Amino acid sequence: MKRVLTTILCLLLAVAAVVAVYRFGFRKSIPDAPVEEQVLAILTQNDCFVCHNQHPDLPFYAVLPFMGPKMREHVSHATDFIDLEQRTADLSQVDEVTLSMLDHSVSYDTMPMAEYKMVHWGTGFNRKEKSILAAWIREKRGSDEPIRPIPASIEYDKARAELGERMFNDVRLSLDGTISCATCHVLENGGADHADERVSEGINGLKGGVNAPTVYNSVYNVRQFWNGRAADLREQAEGPATNPVEMGDQSWDQIVERLGEDKELVREFEALYPGEGLTRETVTGAIAEFETSLITPDSRFDLYLGGISSAITPEELEGYELFKKNACATCHTGVAVGGRSFERLDIFGDYFADRTPEIAYNSDDDGLMGFTGNEADYHRFKVPVLRNIARTAPYFHDGSLQTLEEAVRAMAKYELGKNISDADVASIVAFMNTLTGTSPYYSLQD
Repeated sequence: MKRVLTTILCLLLAVAAVVAVYRFGFRKSIPDAPVEEQVLAILTQNDCFVCHNQHPDLPFYAVLPFMGPKMREHVSHATDFIDLEQRTADLSQVDEVTLSMLDHSVSYDTMPMAEYKMVHWGTGFNRKEKSILAAWIREKRGSDEPIRPIPASIEYDKARAELGERMFNDVRLSLDGTISCATCHVLENGGADHADERVSEGINGLKGGVNAPTVYNSVYNVRQFWNGRAADLREQAEGPATNPVEMGDQSWDQIVERLGEDKELVREFEALYPGEGLTRETVTGAIAEFETSLITPDSRFDLYLGGISSAITPEELEGYELFKKNACATCHTGVAVGGRSFERLDIFGDYFADRTPEIAYNSDDDGLMGFTGNEADYHRFKVPVLRNIARTAPYFHDGSLQTLEEAVRAMAKYELGKNISDADVASIVAFMNTLTGTSPYYSLQD
């Protein structure tokens, strides 16, 4: 028996030695090359692409009884977060969410996790690699921080935007003359549904499947709608008007004909859109021009980013640090603090099974997959913008959560697989309250 155990131990040591040589012996030094080639080399030799890849090229020892299942588990879990192979295909055009995810890994030593290192020996960014990555991220992002202030102004056509504002509030877009864009996107209430509306209410009292997201700062979204089915604001403006639940079962030809009865309106469109006049494209284009103008600069947090340290309190600053430490800023990043990617809602648990039984599953819960048809996009939703988040309850695509405290806890549970303390929740929410900016449609004192 002793001889058998000794033999097994020797075999295990031999395997460990082979793997160690494989892992450490083939680790290359950083090439003397342009920085993006260096970044690619760092990510490659640290095996970032082994797990964060829909089609991984697993090493030979993946056939071993313990290592194989564990590696496949890591790959499945990692791609729920990000397909790094796809997102870094062109490092010159890498998006800011990917940059923020890499920044978090470098800043907090979160990758690779301890369990991963037990299987993948020799991985982990060293000091030089961290320095190269941090400098590259800072240069690409133009900032040390994952959040950037909203500009004081944005370019748009003022005359068209003013016409678009009227169309945004015009109930004639709906079949029965009762619903406008402003019905569900209440500008005095954060640009989203009323707080007592879990999902939007359309024509004849019909209920939609999702909570209307804010139109404020929506110009910064990578795509529009929770499932990304509209490429831009103009395309987004087309959809609700012909949706049977929202504005009625009608065509844009009917809408244009109805609006065309207003001869003054026709003249305005002809003046602002020479050669086009009043059409589906110009009506939605005017609405999009108005929505482009709906930025909310000068939040207290923006003032802090601008160098006014007294603009936020110590608790709010602590909340921001916790926001970064808990990886919230990896997805809620950029100018709008979100809106730049589509992420899984249920990485560490079945959110939909845990949801209150009164909320029935519907096709809107499919998320991005409902638009792309790609199974990898199942339950991926556009990351909500956190600007003015204190004014846009209820939360999530289904409006299932009433308070920011509930939303923070849910994100920690389903995105991080952890419970965070009441004190940390309070600090993070305090930080979120600093993101309310200025708007001509509401007062910061409301």
